[in-house]
Amino acid sequence: MATESATTTVAPADVGLKREMGLIGATWSAETSIIGSGWLFASWKAAYSTGTGSIIAWILAGIAIMVLALVHAELGAMYPVAGGTARFPHFAFGSVAGISFGFFSWVQAVTIAPVEVLAVMGYATYYWPGLLKTNGAVSTSGLIWSIILMAVMTVVNFLAMRLFNRVNSTIMWWKIAIPVATIIILLFKFHPKNFGSHGGWTPLGTKALFAAIPGAGIVFAYLGFEQADQLAAEVKDPQRNLPRAIILAMLIGTAVYILLQVVFIGALEPSHLGNGWAALANNKGLIKGPLAFIAAGAGLGWLATILRVDAFISPSGTGLIYVTSTSRVSYGLARNRYYPQIFARVDKRGVPWFSVIAAFVLGLVFLLPFPSWTALVNIITDASLFMYAGAPLAMGVFRRQLPNANRPYRMPGGMVLAPISFVVANLIIYWAGFLTIWKLGIVLVVGYAIIAISMAADKQRPKLEWKSALWLPAYVIGMGLISWQGAYGGGAVKAPLNTNNIPFGWDFLVVTAFSLGIYYWAHYTSLSSAQIEANVQEQLAAHVEETAAG
Repeated sequence: MATESATTTVAPADVGLKREMGLIGATWSAETSIIGSGWLFASWKAAYSTGTGSIIAWILAGIAIMVLALVHAELGAMYPVAGGTARFPHFAFGSVAGISFGFFSWVQAVTIAPVEVLAVMGYATYYWPGLLKTNGAVSTSGLIWSIILMAVMTVVNFLAMRLFNRVNSTIMWWKIAIPVATIIILLFKFHPKNFGSHGGWTPLGTKALFAAIPGAGIVFAYLGFEQADQLAAEVKDPQRNLPRAIILAMLIGTAVYILLQVVFIGALEPSHLGNGWAALANNKGLIKGPLAFIAAGAGLGWLATILRVDAFISPSGTGLIYVTSTSRVSYGLARNRYYPQIFARVDKRGVPWFSVIAAFVLGLVFLLPFPSWTALVNIITDASLFMYAGAPLAMGVFRRQLPNANRPYRMPGGMVLAPISFVVANLIIYWAGFLTIWKLGIVLVVGYAIIAISMAADKQRPKLEWKSALWLPAYVIGMGLISWQGAYGGGAVKAPLNTNNIPFGWDFLVVTAFSLGIYYWAHYTSLSSAQIEANVQEQLAAHVEETAAG
């Protein structure tokens, strides 16, 4: 399709939401999502998964996620709407692609609060051992406390955004202070020889290093920068504040996590490494609270106590913001007319009340079928990356089809970095393993069925644009087939369900070539500039209609 040089002045608008969040609030909304349970567990999991090479894994993942964050910064400033990650592909490719990426966005958002609750229960077992079963799933008492904690998060979300923002900002100052203080204090309890212990930088091989990026929760820890996009309809001066918030949050989060991994390895007592890095996975003290255990072993009992307190506050703060995020994604999907219109209803405080309640109820469902924090994290990681993959596809289309559109933030080298970021997202999806992709495929099929029922009952449902989404089934099925034939089974070195027909090393080339093929296929079947503006205009028209009706 030829590039069209129309200048777009159309901007979508949302109904009932109030712009009451400034730059600090937007930054902290993203940062409180990034600094969650990941900082309490991921350093330990990365260390036993790939030894000292975990530092390299954090750096590689940080670079990859930063590129994806810059893509979202451009899109968020260009179209500052609620649930942005669920709506950018809708504008670029129409309803069929929009449904898929929108549902990935929703799955990612709705599952985070439960995983943060699981993290709280995990640390709480230090004081109340009966909260979790031996397989890591919540017990009956743990489920009751999980429901109570989720309910508290839900109630706080009924505050007006300006009040919610104050609560979240207060929590965030604590959440950033404790990791920074931990880094500084543990630097004085350093054992440099640990870094060369038991095989040095790649004791389990390069393959394990890449598997650790999704499998050890590293990517999961970095998740959250997109919160500023999800809350874009409530951010003041979004064209200016959104890109800054996303970039600031990622820079802070990346620095914190890399330094935490360094001090985690350095502060370990050498005796804990007597049986190698992999033995750390079975250390009972580390299982109940990795950083608190290390602090106690270093004679810093007071720090261990603070870390155990933070294990309640930090994940709870992240769960809180993800209940918010889930409700805004649901709101956005309703605005796209994929979900029933009740999800777009807001109260006088500007809160999408039904979406908030739905986030609570559906979040509880995800506490039941997954046996542990790790199992749920793997599903979330892949759902997140499929969601993120929609952004570079959309950005490339907007750059080509709407070259003169207003872009308050323009990502440097965007037309080069967009396909690269799409490739990177797919590589991390692949490294998560076939077992995870297979489970996510089942979730997607169920989601399609539910959305189809919802749309069938909506007389104003959007036209299904199949032509601009012909690449989509090839993309989703193709990633599943490559994973099945590849070298990664379930986010670990062992591959129980896949065939290993594509050997390690060659699989990287296969994923890269496949990704680039899908990227350019998607671009040349995308909507025209007139159709993109019509998609945006529909939401503006709906805004005018609903405002007049109100």
